[in-house]
Amino acid sequence: MKWQTDKERKEGEEWKIEDKMMLSTKDLVFKEWLAKKLMNRYVGPYAIDRVVSTNVVKLQLPTLMRIYLVVNIS
Repeated sequence: MKWQTDKERKEGEEWKIEDKMMLSTKDLVFKEWLAKKLMNRYVGPYAIDRVVSTNVVKLQLPTLMRIYLVVNIS
């Protein structure tokens, strides 16, 4: 069963500290923007502060963004 799942799976990218990545605004809440359909799809780029695992990184976000700094990369 495992080989059937793994045959379609791709290897992820190798992330390093100080690489830049965009953050999705899909689940973020912005109080000053009223229309979600006019909002940008991604914000950033933000630098990676630490690589926790192969698909989890800690970002250097501004203090005004009140979200958890560790995000999942998918």
